Amino acid sequence: MLEEKNDNLQDADGKLGIDLNDPSQNDAIETSISETTTENEISLPESEIQNIEAEETNHQEVLDAITNSNAEESEDETLKERHDIPMQDYDTFSLDKLVDELKKLVNTDKVMSVKEHIEEIKKSFLLQFNHLIEEKKEEFNASNQDPNEEFQYHSPLKSKFDEYYNIFREKRNAHFKHLQTSLKSNLDNRLAIVEELKELINPQENIKDTLKHFNELRERWKNAGAIPKDKYNHVWNNYHFHVENFYDYLHLDREARDLDFKYNLEQKQKIITRVEELVNETDISKAFRELQDLHRIWKEDIGPVSKEHRDAIWNKFSELTKKIHDKRELLFESQRANEQQNLEIKKGIIATIEVLATEKVGSHSQWLIQIQKVEALRNEFFAAGKVPSDVNEQTWAAFKAAVRSFNSFKNSFYKDIKKDQNDNLNKKTALVAKAKELQESTDFSATTPIMKQIQEEWKQIGHVPKKYSDKIWKEFKDACNHYFDKLKEHKSEENGEEVAAFDNKKTYLENLRSFELTGDHKTDLDAIKLHIETWKGFGKVPFSRRHIEGKFNKILDALFEKLSLSKKDTEMMRFSNRIDSLSESNDTRKLDNEKIFLMRKIEEVQNEIFQLENNIQFFTNTKNAKKENSIVLEVRKNIAIHKESLEVWKDKLKQLRNLNQE
Repeated sequence: MLEEKNDNLQDADGKLGIDLNDPSQNDAIETSISETTTENEISLPESEIQNIEAEETNHQEVLDAITNSNAEESEDETLKERHDIPMQDYDTFSLDKLVDELKKLVNTDKVMSVKEHIEEIKKSFLLQFNHLIEEKKEEFNASNQDPNEEFQYHSPLKSKFDEYYNIFREKRNAHFKHLQTSLKSNLDNRLAIVEELKELINPQENIKDTLKHFNELRERWKNAGAIPKDKYNHVWNNYHFHVENFYDYLHLDREARDLDFKYNLEQKQKIITRVEELVNETDISKAFRELQDLHRIWKEDIGPVSKEHRDAIWNKFSELTKKIHDKRELLFESQRANEQQNLEIKKGIIATIEVLATEKVGSHSQWLIQIQKVEALRNEFFAAGKVPSDVNEQTWAAFKAAVRSFNSFKNSFYKDIKKDQNDNLNKKTALVAKAKELQESTDFSATTPIMKQIQEEWKQIGHVPKKYSDKIWKEFKDACNHYFDKLKEHKSEENGEEVAAFDNKKTYLENLRSFELTGDHKTDLDAIKLHIETWKGFGKVPFSRRHIEGKFNKILDALFEKLSLSKKDTEMMRFSNRIDSLSESNDTRKLDNEKIFLMRKIEEVQNEIFQLENNIQFFTNTKNAKKENSIVLEVRKNIAIHKESLEVWKDKLKQLRNLNQE
């Protein structure tokens, strides 16, 4: 037990803190031995002895843990302040948040109070950043076509992290340098105090002066400052040993010694009262930190008590210490359970990524969805929290392997895409060459449909490699724009002719309204044909004024109505005039639509004739039918009308096809 170890002058290894070669200490050794051998010996069963020994060992481990922690904090008092800054689960932080947290901690004056926090941040940051680098490198290797190009990746975030961490490292080095000097000076000071304690036992001096000197040494000891942790127990044990010696010397003045023993007992009882309160403290970590401070005060600031109270009060303090320690262990057990739960979550995430690394998808859009899924799982993995330390590296390695497998699977798809994109690049390069070849052409009627076709083909071709995309598109766009700008200029020049044609047609239309037929069929037909040819001779009108063509066609329709032409001839003349108008406007789309319309009408009429002929066979095959009735006659009449209509539609299609061949 700690107090027994201290009061019996044991060092950190459990040995007596007395030099056996020093004859002056023989009395102390004999007294210690006699006290342990004069007690009545009690025989206990072996199992109970083992239980007692195990319990004592457990107690000692608890107390040793506190002693070692206090020894570490005694070396650097800034370590006490680390408890004021909560240790967070930095594995759940994003790279941005880690850098922000590092920046905040680096600005702390007490550099060692944040050392553990910063090291945890560094570990979490490098894990995530190295994983990111691996992904970027895999993407580079999958897309890079130049074997001589080396992978490079610059991260402003990494630069900031390095900047802040270097500031911390410089502060830490400066702190250590100053601390070493301070620790050595404090150690020399404490050793000097111990030497002065040795010299206090001098019968020649007045006891009051000696007590005054003793109290001065104790005050100097309290204010002597931190010393190296590896010297902590040894120096303290020596100090305590000589304090004990001085109290033994005070038997000459028993009253003064008893007063000091009483005072020390009261102080230790106050500590026990406070520890009893800490046993019920809900914040276990806070209670344990205060317990450490109380142990330090018990050991360093308060002197010994009388032997009759020594064991009892120490045992009580020790038992209360163990209760708080046991509650702390329960807290750790809960944390370990959470870590195990986090491990199961991370295993599930890894398994999901492994499944995604085998799902075949066939398009870029689908792969974008898969990539988003993995990125979300990646964020969930880092947000899941800590796992047990013994499987941390194994879990991280499994996660990296799963992501790497997914990336390899994804990259194999994009390698195939690259091949297709290179084929597309060749096709588009050919179109660019063709567009450049035609961009200076002045044969607009022949070249314009070709340029439009080239543009349509371009739209049908898929993506090209990204590094060539902007360049080849610019070349193609410039060539097309150059040609169509020239076409626009050409049309602007022709616009004056179209306006003149409109004015001529407008004047001619007014004159045509007063035209009267003579009554002679041939003369009137020739006159109408002449009007049509004259109208065509005026040329095209501006697109916005093409309504004048409709007015001319209405006058023609009225004249045709007055002529004694057959229905077919009238229809064909009207059709011929309309087709000529479309032809003059170079509107190939409307001509194509007209052709499709005629073909559909021919098919409809043929189907109608076929249906009527089937119906009439039903009536004529009847045995009792002696003559055709009115229904049959009506059907035959409809068949004749449809056949006549069919001939008109066919003639129109023939005329349109002849126009296309021209």
